Amino acid sequence: MKLFETVSEMGHEQVLFCHDKARNLKAIIAIHNTNLGSAMGATRLWPYLSEADALRDVLRLSRGMTYKAACANIPMGGGKAVIIANPQDKNDELLRAYGRFVNSLNGRFITGQDVNLSPEDVRQIYKETQYVVGRSEKSGGPAPMTAMGVLLGIKAAVEFRMQQTNLEGLTVAVQGLGNVGQNLCKHLHEHKVKLFVSDIDAKKAEKMQQLYGATVVESKEIYNLDVDIFSPCALGAIINSSTIPLLKAKIIAGAANNQLENEVLHSRLLEDKGILYCPDYVINAGGLINVYHEMIGYEEEKAFTHLNSIYNTLLQIFSLAKSQEITPYEAAQKIAENRIMNAQPLGVK
Repeated sequence: MKLFETVSEMGHEQVLFCHDKARNLKAIIAIHNTNLGSAMGATRLWPYLSEADALRDVLRLSRGMTYKAACANIPMGGGKAVIIANPQDKNDELLRAYGRFVNSLNGRFITGQDVNLSPEDVRQIYKETQYVVGRSEKSGGPAPMTAMGVLLGIKAAVEFRMQQTNLEGLTVAVQGLGNVGQNLCKHLHEHKVKLFVSDIDAKKAEKMQQLYGATVVESKEIYNLDVDIFSPCALGAIINSSTIPLLKAKIIAGAANNQLENEVLHSRLLEDKGILYCPDYVINAGGLINVYHEMIGYEEEKAFTHLNSIYNTLLQIFSLAKSQEITPYEAAQKIAENRIMNAQPLGVK
C-alpha cells in the first residue's frame, strides 16, 4: 500500500499512528472530514493479520462515518480508530494509553464503543479524555438503536422494491448474531417474518432458533438461500465477486459496515442482478444517532424522531438512483457529498 497516495485519494485530513511500547499499544486514528464538525467514530479492537489490513480498514470505516453522519443529518464529521490487538490482551493500561492519544487531538476526534470494546472499556478511556461517548448507555447502548434503524431500512426497501408495507410472511436471512443481529431478529420475529440465521458461534444461532423459531444454516449456505432479504450483520467485504453470483435475495439490508468489497464494481453487479442494495452507512446509522443524542443531552422523543429519518432517507436514495439511472451506493454518495460540500447540515428539530 502506498500510504500517502491512498490517504490522499480517499480524502482524509489526518491519520495518527499511536504507539506506546510499554503498554503494547498499536492503534490508528483516521480523521476523514470535519466540514460538518468534529470527526466522530467508534474504536474497534481487532487482531488484524497485518498493519496494512488495519490501515485499510480504518481508512474505509472513517470515510463511511463521514457519509453516515451527512446522510443522517448529524452535524459531525467522520473518523474511526482501530486498536491492533487480541481481545484477550486488552487491559486498562492499554485503553488508558489509547485515551491519551485521543485526548491529544483536542476534540477533533470523538470516539466510542465498537467491536471488542465494552461500556466499561469506554469508561477506562474516559479516564484520560473527555472526547468519548457511550460510557453511560443512557438509552440502553447503540445496538438496539442500530437494529431498529435496520428494521426501518428493511421497511423502506420492501416498500420501494415490492410495493408493500407489511413484512408479514417475508423471508430474511440474517448473517451475524452479535448484539445488533440478535435485536434485529427480535424485531423481525415481531413482524412475523420467517428467519434464517448463521453465525460462527453455534450457541448464538441456537438461541435465535429457540427464541424466534429461526432456521439455522451453515455460514457458507447463507448466501444462496432463496429469501426475500439478505441482512449482513457481521464484518465487511462479504458482498463481492464470489458471493454475488450466489445471491437470490431481492434486497440487501443489513447492519455491517463496508459490506461491498469494491463499492463501485459490486454495487453495479448488484444493480445488474436486480438486487436492491441499502447503503450500509445509511441503514446502520442508528448507533451513531444514539451516541450523538447522548452527547447533546438525551431526549428519547427527539432521538426516535431522528432515527425514523433513516426510512425517508433511503426512499430518497432509491428514487434518486432510479431517476438518474445510478446505483443506490452512488445516489447515497451524491446526497452525502452535497451536504458535506455545502457544510450546512439540516440538523434535527
